[in-house]
Amino acid sequence: MKSENNNKADTPFRSVLQAMPADFWRLWFVGMIASTVRWLETVAVGVVVYQQTGSAFVVAMMTMLRLLPMGLFGAFLGAFVERFDRRVTLAAVLGVMGLTSATLGLIAWNGTLQVWHLAVGSFVNGFGWTADNPLRRMMMGEAVGRDRMGTAMAFDVGASNAARMVGPTVGGLLLVGIGIEGALLLGAALYAIAITATLAVRSRFAVSPDSSAVLARTWEALCIVAVDKRLRAIMMVTIIYNVFAWPFTSMIPVVGRDRLLLGPEGVGILTSVDGVGAFAGALMLALWLTPGWHARAYVGGVAVYLLAVIAFAVGPTPVLAGIAMLATGLSGAAFATLQATLVYLAAPAEMRSRILGVLSVCIGTGPIGFVWLGWLADRIGAPNATAVTGAIGLLALAATWRMWRRI
Repeated sequence: MKSENNNKADTPFRSVLQAMPADFWRLWFVGMIASTVRWLETVAVGVVVYQQTGSAFVVAMMTMLRLLPMGLFGAFLGAFVERFDRRVTLAAVLGVMGLTSATLGLIAWNGTLQVWHLAVGSFVNGFGWTADNPLRRMMMGEAVGRDRMGTAMAFDVGASNAARMVGPTVGGLLLVGIGIEGALLLGAALYAIAITATLAVRSRFAVSPDSSAVLARTWEALCIVAVDKRLRAIMMVTIIYNVFAWPFTSMIPVVGRDRLLLGPEGVGILTSVDGVGAFAGALMLALWLTPGWHARAYVGGVAVYLLAVIAFAVGPTPVLAGIAMLATGLSGAAFATLQATLVYLAAPAEMRSRILGVLSVCIGTGPIGFVWLGWLADRIGAPNATAVTGAIGLLALAATWRMWRRI
């Protein structure tokens, strides 16, 4: 009898899993691998750069450089990739990222790695992050269909945040046991696995017949966003999150070392707590989120995230900081799940890739926040700067309520 009850309890979750096609799971796996490497490298690079420079500003610049390609090229990339086979293009992007990580790993192995090498590598690998929305997530949407896009994004966010549990911890342990070369070379090997999974995708995705220039198609997408109240509001909330909320992640190694007195492994574990919350949040969203709660979860997630950022900054102990990180994970999962979902559902079908590219540009405003937070941290300290930035984000969200209530 107990076994039967367990099977019945598992049925809803199993049915959701089984409803997803095989190509979705291949693309889901690729995203999980890419996220694992991103977080592994973010923690490893942040700790090493801070050890070498002692500057919170330079640490923030490393993460900023990963985001910079989104702001500079996101909209153009969205218009550009719709003209090519997305499967092959995604594999090529992953190949460039793997080659970059391998090159940096070999330089570190030879003992000649410098901060500027890591800066260049962060910028180059940022192009892979830029391509995620108009390439991989666009392919996922096409694979599962419009009705299951929200569930697909919840599983995808769950995977990326499971990576946030694993990546930072592995990065911290590799730093202690081997050095940064171990983290970088492991990243290169994982990218090779992701390429194999990408090329195993069997679906063939439509190539846009539009032969107009990239600039013309990009401008058309920008015009649609400008006149559509829902899309405009979604983009505004995304900008607030990426300028005032997300940049706090660059201060985790600084606050962890200076305020909480943690070593590299401790910083990695603290960062992973955010991933634990986000993974749990994504699973709950996959099972229970309904379309009527999309807008509330999206905007509410940003508000709770900003409050948790402030709590992290003022928390005097690793336990309290960890609780705040758990809250950022839970609320961040709601935001991340609905961000691409709302854009995908609101955009015209033939324009989705381009408008997802515009979304990447809004995500790419993050460097503004990273520069601001790094500059302020060097002047008033990382904890104070993080708390102040979170408070400003809450004020910005309140000031734009007339816009985002239209979502």
